[in-house]
Amino acid sequence: MNQRRAFTIVELLVVIAIIALLVSILLPAIGKARDQAKLTQSMANLRNMGAGSDSYAAEWNDRQFTLLEDNIAQYADNADQAFPAYRNAHNGINHQGVILGWGYVRAGFPPAPTGESLYFEWPVDGGHPETRGMVQPIVFSGGGYYSGEYFGSFRLINCRQWNVYMAPKFYDEIYFAPKDNVVRREVEKQGCFDDPGEFCAHDTAMTSVLAKPIWSSYVLSPAAMFNPNVMANPEKGGWTNPWTMPGGFRSPSKGQCRYPSLKTHIIEHHWLQARRSSCNPNFTPGTFDDGACEPWYFNHSWESNPATLFYDGHIETVGVRKAERADARVTTQAGYGLWSRDCGNWGADGYHIGASYDYANTSFHVLTTDGILGRDILAD
Repeated sequence: MNQRRAFTIVELLVVIAIIALLVSILLPAIGKARDQAKLTQSMANLRNMGAGSDSYAAEWNDRQFTLLEDNIAQYADNADQAFPAYRNAHNGINHQGVILGWGYVRAGFPPAPTGESLYFEWPVDGGHPETRGMVQPIVFSGGGYYSGEYFGSFRLINCRQWNVYMAPKFYDEIYFAPKDNVVRREVEKQGCFDDPGEFCAHDTAMTSVLAKPIWSSYVLSPAAMFNPNVMANPEKGGWTNPWTMPGGFRSPSKGQCRYPSLKTHIIEHHWLQARRSSCNPNFTPGTFDDGACEPWYFNHSWESNPATLFYDGHIETVGVRKAERADARVTTQAGYGLWSRDCGNWGADGYHIGASYDYANTSFHVLTTDGILGRDILAD
């Protein structure tokens, strides 16, 4: 009569070892697949934004997104004087500002009873001079949060003036990259992804009519939003303050792009691909987590490979190393690089290069030499 024999300790150890081996093989594969799925979704978001950009251009005679009157500089040679002068010249009507959209009032929100709908908009100089910087593509000098340097409409890809051509909701998931965990956590904490309004008047950011929303994970190329002469290469006179140039703020048409397969159009603003850490300690206070965190930007590490939409419509991840190599090659050949090192007072520090994680040294996409006529990378 056969007797059933239990597993020996050796056999159990063999089984456990096999299971451990399988887990060690499968877990990285699962993690990599999940990571790839998030990158694929981010690229899909960019593709939709490209379609929205085309729709905007179709309605506006091939022009690119802008929030600023082309000839605003005719009123004065600086923002502090130009916008009040504009208002005086237009019978007290402020320059159009940033529109966030209709939103439902939540409990405790002061301007209206709970449940009513408000139209959230920032008229420029509507009692809040800090809004002057929000309608410029990027601010090369200034003070305060919104009127300060480095900010501008290139960050406002989810405002109503443009989101109506894509997904007409400020906090639609399309505007927030799956890997942008710091930003997404802030939106989710306020329940704004599920809010039915065009804009979500969330508690922490909307303690008053003028308060800070949560901007998109994606940004336009501000260099390509100016008259190309603003970002001119040194042989053409170099960078020029757009406030001193006739038509300096006139947004060029998409058709003016000279190298559509080499000029970036929209990019992930934060370091999301191959990221080592989430928060940049060089920024204090930060924008998120009650001032405790400011994410690393896309140009802050050699390992960064932001998902990027180009002007010809193709999408790829662009390595910071690749952009730096292209810049060095052109500098050797032409005497100047692919990004401008003479913008305002920024010089070689460009777009927050000094706050980098490692020795990354590029401001591609943001400060492209020659603007829309320039390149950010070279052909392989």
